[in-house]
Amino acid sequence: MKTIASTLFILAAAIAANAQEWKPQEWPVLKHYEQNSLYQISMPVGGIGTGTVSLGGRGELRDWEIMNIPGKNYSTVQTGNNAPFFAIYVSPQNEESTTTLLAGPLYPHEYLQAEGLPANHHGLPRFASASFDAAYPFGQVRLADEALPVAVSVKAFNPLIPADEESSGLPIAIFAYEVTNTNSQPIAVSVCGSLRNFIGRDGSSFRNNWYGNPILPAGAKANRNTCMEANGAKGIHFTSEGVDPNDPAFGNIALTAHTTGKVTHRTSSKTDNWSNAILNFWDDFSDDGELTERTEPITEDDPMGSLAIKKTIEPGATETFTFYLTWNFPNRKAWAPVVVGNYYSQKYPNAWQTALDIIPRMPQLERRTLQFVNALLQSTYPEAVKEAALFNIAVLRSQTVFRLPDGHLMAWEGAMDRYGSCHGSCTHVWNYEVTTPFLFGTLARSMRDVEFAHAVRPDNGLMNFRAALPLSEAAKGQAAAADGQMGTIMKAYREWQLSGDNNFLATYWPNIRKALAYAWTDKGWDANRDGVMEGAQHNTMDIDYYGPNPEVGFWYLGALKAAHQMAVAMKDKDFAEQCLQIFRKGSRWIDANLFNGEYYEQKITDPATFEFLDMNHPGVKIPSYQLGPGCLVDQLVGQYMAHICGLGYLADKNNIRTALASIMKYNYKPNLSRHFNNMRSYAMANEAGLLIASWPKGRLQTPFPYFAEVWTGLEYCAAGGMIYEGMEAGGLQCIQAVRARYDGAKRNPFSEPECGHNYARSMSSWSAILALSKFHYSGISHSMSLTAQPGIYFWSNGYAWGQCTVSTDAVKLQVLHGKLTLNSFHLTDGRTKKLGQTNISEGESHLIQF
Repeated sequence: MKTIASTLFILAAAIAANAQEWKPQEWPVLKHYEQNSLYQISMPVGGIGTGTVSLGGRGELRDWEIMNIPGKNYSTVQTGNNAPFFAIYVSPQNEESTTTLLAGPLYPHEYLQAEGLPANHHGLPRFASASFDAAYPFGQVRLADEALPVAVSVKAFNPLIPADEESSGLPIAIFAYEVTNTNSQPIAVSVCGSLRNFIGRDGSSFRNNWYGNPILPAGAKANRNTCMEANGAKGIHFTSEGVDPNDPAFGNIALTAHTTGKVTHRTSSKTDNWSNAILNFWDDFSDDGELTERTEPITEDDPMGSLAIKKTIEPGATETFTFYLTWNFPNRKAWAPVVVGNYYSQKYPNAWQTALDIIPRMPQLERRTLQFVNALLQSTYPEAVKEAALFNIAVLRSQTVFRLPDGHLMAWEGAMDRYGSCHGSCTHVWNYEVTTPFLFGTLARSMRDVEFAHAVRPDNGLMNFRAALPLSEAAKGQAAAADGQMGTIMKAYREWQLSGDNNFLATYWPNIRKALAYAWTDKGWDANRDGVMEGAQHNTMDIDYYGPNPEVGFWYLGALKAAHQMAVAMKDKDFAEQCLQIFRKGSRWIDANLFNGEYYEQKITDPATFEFLDMNHPGVKIPSYQLGPGCLVDQLVGQYMAHICGLGYLADKNNIRTALASIMKYNYKPNLSRHFNNMRSYAMANEAGLLIASWPKGRLQTPFPYFAEVWTGLEYCAAGGMIYEGMEAGGLQCIQAVRARYDGAKRNPFSEPECGHNYARSMSSWSAILALSKFHYSGISHSMSLTAQPGIYFWSNGYAWGQCTVSTDAVKLQVLHGKLTLNSFHLTDGRTKKLGQTNISEGESHLIQF
């Protein structure tokens, strides 16, 4: 009897859990947008490496990017009324019912189009006003209309939990519609989501893989929609019987509800002749807010599926209508000639089952995501710093990033509208970002594995700066980037320190050693081992620098210093001493020869002989695309990374500070209206920004191509450097200028492009969090350092995170996720506290008295 009773109790608990409807808590708001500032907003909703669909500033669904390629402005269909949408049916007692698109109004400049198809859903009634509130990954659209007896909040998110890449990599978009009855009588309300089955149609008229081979898309073919019910959930499973199972656009989708409301559905509509599909749906839904399943044979390859939830709302009350969109598209090719696949597809192959798996976890996933976002927002950091750091995490959720089936994080530099931009997890671009290692350490280490276990040639240490796929091909080719290769050595040191994993270092040390020694090969970057790179140095400006220059030079000094410390740990004494001596010589040389009293410049050499050129000689032939005596915005990028890694100064401290002041003096433009730019414009007109380069004493005739542009990733790098040197005003001015440009009206606040949308380098924005808090953690020595300035500081080492509250005589250290082991705690004013071996677990705090 006891066993039976226990079984019945468990069964009852399971039934109760299935019947429980998840409703979102109150969400924080960091940034508010309204009126004209809604136009460009497109907040990606999806997991790391899964693809996304985006919530627009007016509540519309846009940028459908769940099929392995980017889909900017892709709505799954030709522009018109057939794009996916949500609508609301409202029926007050004794009043006429209404049906309205759950989106705000169109702008006047969207009205014109030759065929009368100016925008998606142009012919559907809309709400009169909209606004957007954001604290990524939470987005909320407020919809209102005096003609309607309801106010609606559209809430969308996907779980984002630092140090938990599994919960942050779910192929799901959650949309919760909170409807408030503003009437004095009860009203019947139904919210409905509709989606054509677009499997096989990824938005490209044709696709090219990276090798230039055309891959014709299959298009939708014999796609089918099936109503599913299980565990208190009901939904539509979108599948295909006709699309090639090997096509990158093959997969499955589910739209699911788990609610106490009445759920109705349709798995098809009328054939869409003369737009009859949307007419047939609208008539059915508008009749009573419920859907009637059609029994007629399906004649379309992309039938329209619809799912509705109906509830009664009392006067002044609010009810929530939640929908879960899940998907799986397993056949990613990226830049490979073959399918390389997706990590998430192995875990979640069936979109309907995915919804059933995730829905019961929603309270915990939301709570932990809120815990992260609130911890950051409660911190002392300025608003623009929080915004830049938080909103640019969206890069990790975009089609810029994906994970191979074995878990490796791989990436483009960014994403064009329909294809990835610049393949291979490009080292010289990904060098700058610090979001991944400090929020998702395991993923960062997987990128180091690509670089040092796969992309380094075993014979000479050349690292292919664009790793080929499959990974077995990663090292093939002769493409080495001096800045990229040196930067990866610093990053290996960083990951070793943050993780505290000596096995990590031991595994990769042989190839780290080879990668550094590659600089010393005959006719190499530093063949004479004097700490100065004289050879041709390919770099992030997509050209070769001829002669010593600060951008590559400081990366090299940082790599030497990092390698010295790693060699000491590996008891590689001779190599450690060699790195130290070369570093010292190079550090002295760069101050004595490249620092001109204001900033560090380039000494140009002859490309053939590597001999220095006399720039003042009237007959000297200067090679094209160089920096020369220019002031480069990221001339101190190696020093920036050295501060982040805790490696100290790479050159004279006073010269570093002077150079940063000169960058602000010469490169910062408070108004770009009179600025000439022959290349690409990422800042323009009356906007402010940091130019990539300036020439206070006269520009080269043919400088490197991008000199007149403005890149946010380099702006954050310079700003972080300024903050580290105590020049907070200038650093914050630069960050504020960036975020003022991404205001929703002119640009999308969740995507800072460079060569493509969602550009990886923009994740250097996290550096301001590190610079302001002076946070440093070593898992090797189990020590943490922090600013002595009183305040509340969010911290994260990629494996654990929490808050530190600093007062004049104590620090309260909270661990909100993960666990932390500390032997010592250090403040920037010199105070140190020995802690023995103190273990702080998740949910615990520790008071450190000074």
